Amino acid sequence: MDTRRKELAEFLQALRQRGTPEEFGFPSGARRRTPGLRREEVAQLVGISATWYTWIEQGRKVNVSAEALERFATALKLTKSERTYLFDMADRRDPQAHMLEADTAPDTLVNMLDSIQIPAYIMGRTWDLLAWNKPAEALFSGWLDVWNKESLQPNLLRFVFLHANAKQFVVNWELRARRLVAEFRADCRSRLEEPALQKLVYELTQANPEFDRFWKQHDVLERQGGQREFNHPQHGLISYQQVTLRPVEQEQLKLVLLQADAILND
Repeated sequence: MDTRRKELAEFLQALRQRGTPEEFGFPSGARRRTPGLRREEVAQLVGISATWYTWIEQGRKVNVSAEALERFATALKLTKSERTYLFDMADRRDPQAHMLEADTAPDTLVNMLDSIQIPAYIMGRTWDLLAWNKPAEALFSGWLDVWNKESLQPNLLRFVFLHANAKQFVVNWELRARRLVAEFRADCRSRLEEPALQKLVYELTQANPEFDRFWKQHDVLERQGGQREFNHPQHGLISYQQVTLRPVEQEQLKLVLLQADAILND
């Protein structure tokens, strides 16, 4: 038995045993020899045969579909973390994952930005900038400092490919832009069917031939830190070291920090 099948089997057994029959609509009865639900009762809740459920709990080689896993998650009243673990152990992608993760930055994280003395911003699922601090506004002058709530949420890809000053602002623009698209594809690889993501990609491919060319190359790179250089309109050439962090509670978010190396040309 491989590790994942074993973990899935033991996880389902633990879930079955931890609940009480009453909370799932079954009578407690005096003849129950073990706590929790019977295998037949879980099978009934999920809408599968008792035999097939028994095979899953025994760790046999059976394919459990995403639809069946959704029924498990609903029937057994799983938390978000438990649902994610269930799909991971079954080696299936959760079709509702994007609905479970709100694309909003928690207040505690947003409030922390004001105490950070270097440019910092929070990116969401499709790389919208959900929040940023004053140093970030100063760095991205002409973009973040002029944004208002009547406009679309600032988006890093829209900035790089559609903003009038991006090619002058970003040093080695073509290299950085190509890499950015490859990082975006890698970051979104498990949710390319999401409507918001498809809408953004369509918009950019129609509006910018370079994005269209880079996207069609299907390059995939994990997002990395390292040196970033910008031609700032007031300060000239500025070099930063970029670090990207992910909050444990909302891994679809990214906290991006930019530590200035030096002002190279003032």
